[in-house]
Amino acid sequence: YTPTKKRGVYRSQDGGTTWQQVLFINETTGAADLSIDPHNPRILYAGMWDHQRTPWSVRSGGPGSGIHQSKDGGTTWTKLSKGLPAQMGKVAVDVSAANPQVVYANIEAKKGGVFRSDDGGGSWKQVNSERTTVARAWYYIEVFADPKNENEVYVLNAPVLKSIDGGKTFQPIAVAHTDQHDMWINPNDPRNIALANDGGACI
Repeated sequence: YTPTKKRGVYRSQDGGTTWQQVLFINETTGAADLSIDPHNPRILYAGMWDHQRTPWSVRSGGPGSGIHQSKDGGTTWTKLSKGLPAQMGKVAVDVSAANPQVVYANIEAKKGGVFRSDDGGGSWKQVNSERTTVARAWYYIEVFADPKNENEVYVLNAPVLKSIDGGKTFQPIAVAHTDQHDMWINPNDPRNIALANDGGACI
């Protein structure tokens, strides 16, 4: 809840024994999401979130929010902007293992929703603006690309949403509980999925 210079992205080069802060935006911006290109782990995308919560208010969004890319393993970073909202809140980002040129982002903004890049983050296009993809974003907002099909993508919010047309349209998937928070898709068999939500975990 308090501003601190400890926010940002950290990297360990000794198996987690020590850590170095490699991306710092400001004292109220932290990393909401981090995605690594599985074909080239020197390429990373960080969804940064300018956020403060006090006993009487929640502020989600500010000048620190945005998507940053590193091409050298986290040593240096560039803020991406072409086609993205100028003012953002919470940001989720994921690289497609099927085609690393395809990157998805789920962005809280005045005109937020799902964005897609087809050139490795160089430029972006909003493909979906349905409110259900970003509702109550400060509590949950996630995006996961299918590892075998670049046009299949999942969005987590209160429901689980799946798109088979590159994010243009989404359909809900029935699961045992609401309020979705995390997902793991088996990279060798995308039919095998683990889901974490307020009810626990399900397969």
